[in-house]
Amino acid sequence: MSIAGFLAHSALAAARDQTRTAATIAADHDVLTELFATGRKLGWAGSNLNQMTKTLNSGGDATHVEETLADVRHAATATKAAVERIISRAKGEAA
Repeated sequence: MSIAGFLAHSALAAARDQTRTAATIAADHDVLTELFATGRKLGWAGSNLNQMTKTLNSGGDATHVEETLADVRHAATATKAAVERIISRAKGEAA
């Protein structure tokens, strides 16, 4: 399942659940907003990496490789943290 598909599925499932409190919905909204933001950042960073790879493969010089890799690591870490929060919350609700 793609990230966009997962987010859409999660949002629809949350909307159908009538037992959820406003606080839980607000917390989930924050996490989903964070996931969408980090997804965009990963997309931008991936695009930058592709452009740098093309430049390097054609004999050019890419000066911002380390910064771009750091951005990718940061976005991946933020995405992982958001997913872990969702999993942790889901386990708590299932108990």
